[in-house]
Amino acid sequence: MQDWLSKSACDLGRAIGAGEVDPVNLAHAFFDKIEGHALKDRIYARLTKDRAMAEAHAASERARSGQRLSLLDGVPISWKDLFDTAGAGTEAGSKLLAARVPEADAVVVQYSSATGLVCLGKTHMSELAFSGLGYNPSTATPPCVNDADAVPGGSSSGAAASVAFGLAPAAIGSDTGGSVRIPAAWNDLVGMKTTHGRLSLEGCVPLSLKFDTVGPLTRSVEDAALLTALMQGAPAPDLRGATLKGRRFAALQTSVLEDVRDAPMAAYETAIERLRAAGAEIEPLEVPAVAEALALAGPLLPGEVYGLWRDVIEANPEAMYVEILERFRLGKGFSAPDYSAAWAKLDAARAAWDAATVAYDAVLAPTAPILPPNLERLNADGDYYKTENLLALRNTRIGNLLGICALTLPTGVASCGIMLFGARDCDAALLRVGVAAEAALA
Repeated sequence: MQDWLSKSACDLGRAIGAGEVDPVNLAHAFFDKIEGHALKDRIYARLTKDRAMAEAHAASERARSGQRLSLLDGVPISWKDLFDTAGAGTEAGSKLLAARVPEADAVVVQYSSATGLVCLGKTHMSELAFSGLGYNPSTATPPCVNDADAVPGGSSSGAAASVAFGLAPAAIGSDTGGSVRIPAAWNDLVGMKTTHGRLSLEGCVPLSLKFDTVGPLTRSVEDAALLTALMQGAPAPDLRGATLKGRRFAALQTSVLEDVRDAPMAAYETAIERLRAAGAEIEPLEVPAVAEALALAGPLLPGEVYGLWRDVIEANPEAMYVEILERFRLGKGFSAPDYSAAWAKLDAARAAWDAATVAYDAVLAPTAPILPPNLERLNADGDYYKTENLLALRNTRIGNLLGICALTLPTGVASCGIMLFGARDCDAALLRVGVAAEAALA
């Protein structure tokens, strides 16, 4: 059974369907591995073993009777600790929400359960999802699979670690400025940022209702495509026969290439050449609207998140990690006119981006300009925390600001990902391009 624990979610689903793996035995094997793992308490905030075993037994019965609900019926996954799970704590990595136990599942959890997925438990995360680094001294900082002394990326930090360390076949996270893609890249996983509004946010602890998205962290694009579909009750995109031949990609210039460190840049350039060798046409593209959109992140995100959380935070500010508290309080400095004006400018930047990129199948950029920062230094140096956090989020947040979908793929270089931006509401098309790119980069 141990050999199965490193398989993709879809491979496990196929094995269950073929009678090679029983969902009950699979769930027990994952729990045994979790319980025996030295870093489990830094990865999982809590396990939902009773729920998982009940779901696994039901999946096992369906498999025996030929009534499976989906390819992933009986496959275990983990959930970031901001998705409500009935009767199990959902605290979003913050002491502000300690002992919060929802009465109902989030809508995406409901959809997943209705198709047979098994809930292993809830994973640690950056406090209230407001950091791209994954450092959380309030609860726990998950490990990075490539560097024991570094952070794993955030805010879906434990989600990435649960998959990278083999403690779940796949995980579900959220992405407001890069919170799926950064930890996916730094832990050599696939990470999908869905188009804003495609997946329900009902029952998710919010950071920003205007920018929050739900997305999977997986071992393959196939897993990401199927999980995304299951969470919205939609058919999975057809990935068969996907090729890069004849595909047109734009390699984004200016902002995304500034201050990129040596390893991520070298990995990105090599990945570009592999995509080109597989048949993709790739040309450089400058889009001034990108810099315009990035300049608007200040008035837009802190203004909204502080408005959502002000009363809770100011009732108990000493419960928060100070760097996160300060980021929230930046929202005090923006007025309603500032916020409204920024949205008008962002709408114009989105229109300019759409016009500039409409002829391309995807737009390429390094996922993160930096490697995972050192945990001890982040703890000791507040200025280092601020600069690394902003730089980590710089490239990924473009997708959130522009309201589009995006996919990060491993390049084969540790903790270095390549990001593909897709058009708004063209998630299935991006995943089809992504599976061909994945093959070229493997």
